Formats: sequence, structure tokens, C-alpha cells
Amino acid sequence: MSVEIGSKSAKSEPNVVPLCDILLVLLIIFMVVTPMISKGANVTLPEAKYVASQPDPAQILTVFIKKNGEVYLDDKEVKELENLGQMIIDKLEDLQRPDKKVLLKADLQAAYGKVVDVLSAIKDAQIEVIGLVTEQKASSME
Repeated sequence: MSVEIGSKSAKSEPNVVPLCDILLVLLIIFMVVTPMISKGANVTLPEAKYVASQPDPAQILTVFIKKNGEVYLDDKEVKELENLGQMIIDKLEDLQRPDKKVLLKADLQAAYGKVVDVLSAIKDAQIEVIGLVTEQKASSME
């Protein structure tokens, strides 16, 4: 649309270039920040040469063991290890999940005995499948 004033005409079209620049900057910020956001406890996972693809964390329960021995079910701390089995059963009922699958993310420096105790508590809850989560080992350039 143009408006004529005397012999000059003025264009009334919006300039969208600054808007596109702002949107691109915001997109880049979200692309950088999103992978840093993680659900659950912060643990350093051990590395393995062969790693299977992991299911969507929102679709499966995850038990975390931190290096200081603290145990978490998703983002809730488990105070008594004896309660872990019942907490898993309750959570599966709340989510209405018929399949009994749990992922275990144990810190690299967690005590082996603690991992065995947590595995035992998970098995006491009649869990059918327990997945141990590891990081992909960086391959050397040989």
C-alpha cells in the first residue's frame, strides 16, 4: 500500500527483518539450552563400548544412585531403601503402566553394594525388566 503526498509516495509495509533476527537468536538460545536440561538426579554414568538406544524417560521410571549413596525415584528422594519397591508400585499404578520396566542410573563412583541393594529392592517390587544405563564410550582414533 502506498500513499501519495504531492509528487512523493510513502510505503507503509512493515519491516520484518529485525523480527526475524530476534527469532533466530531465540531459536539458537533454546537449541543450546535444551540439551542441558535433564530430569532427575545428577549422576556420572559409567561408559560402555556398546550402548543400546534409550527409551523416552517420560515413558519409563528411572532410579538414580548418586555417588554419596542417595537414591532417587525420578526426582523424589528415597529415604528408606525398603520403601523403594512400594514407591515403584505406587508410581506405576499412578501412571497406569501395565509394563513393569525400570531404568537404573548409578553413578560411576557409587558403591557396588548400594547398587546391589537397589537392584534387590527393585526386584522385590516384581519388576520384570531393569535397564542399566551407561554413556557411549568415546572411540579412539586408531
